Amino acid sequence: MQARCVGSVMAFIVASALPAPAAACQMKMALEQWPPYVYSQPNGPPSGLDLELVQAIFKEAGCTLQLLPELPTARRQRQFELGGLDLLLAASDTGERRKYARFSLPYRHESVGVFVRSANLANYRDVRSLEALLKRKLSLLAPKVGWYGPTYARVQPELLAAGHLSTFLSFQQGLRMLDAGRAELILGDTAALRHEAREQGVAIAPLPFMVLRAPVHLMLNKNSTTQADLDLLNGAIQRLEKQGVLAEIRSRYGES
Repeated sequence: MQARCVGSVMAFIVASALPAPAAACQMKMALEQWPPYVYSQPNGPPSGLDLELVQAIFKEAGCTLQLLPELPTARRQRQFELGGLDLLLAASDTGERRKYARFSLPYRHESVGVFVRSANLANYRDVRSLEALLKRKLSLLAPKVGWYGPTYARVQPELLAAGHLSTFLSFQQGLRMLDAGRAELILGDTAALRHEAREQGVAIAPLPFMVLRAPVHLMLNKNSTTQADLDLLNGAIQRLEKQGVLAEIRSRYGES
C-alpha cells in the first residue's frame, strides 16, 4: 500500500512538472477598426462579427489566436506579406494572393455596393453599373486597399486616369469625404458603410446594383502556417456550419 502511495505521489509530481499540451496551432492576428466586423470600444474588449466568428472557429479547431495591437490597413497587409502576421480576416481568394497565402473555406459572404447621399438618390437611379460612372463622368470614393471584384478592378484604372477616383484608408474617412462633397458616390462593403454612416449621422442610400456578392475566407500566411493548420480550421468551419453556430453569430449582426 505504501509503495503504491509513493508511486502515485511521484507520478503526480512528474505530471505537474510537465508543460501543458500545446495548442494544435497558434496564429497571430492584428486588431483593426473595421466595424461591424472588428472594432474596440473605449475601455472595452474588441468585438465584432468577424472576431466572434474566427474565435469560435479557432476554439472548435483547438487552436490559439493571439490578438496583436491595431495596425492601419496598408501596414497590416504589408506585415502579413513579410511574415509578421499569420492571419487576415475576410479575404477574397485570388490567384495573386495564393503566391503567399492559403485560404480557408468561406465563413461568410461580403456585399460591395455604391452609395450616394440619400437626398441625391433621385439623380442617380439610372446608374446601374460601374461602367455607367465612366460614361457619366461621375466622381467616386473607394477604399485604397482591398479587392472589390473584377468589374471594379477593370474600371478602376480608367476612373483614376480620368481624375474621377479618390481613395480613403478607413470608412470613417470615406464618409467624411462624401459628406464634405469630395465626390458624388462612395464604394465599399455595404455593412461597414451603413454602420459608419449611422455613427456619423450621414444618410446614405445604395444605387440599384451590386458591385460584388462573394464568399470571404480566413487568409493564412503560407510561410508561417501549414496545410495541417488549414485542415484543422476547415474542419472546424464545416462542423460549426452543420451545427448552426456560425449562422447564429451572423444572424445577430443582421447577416444572412
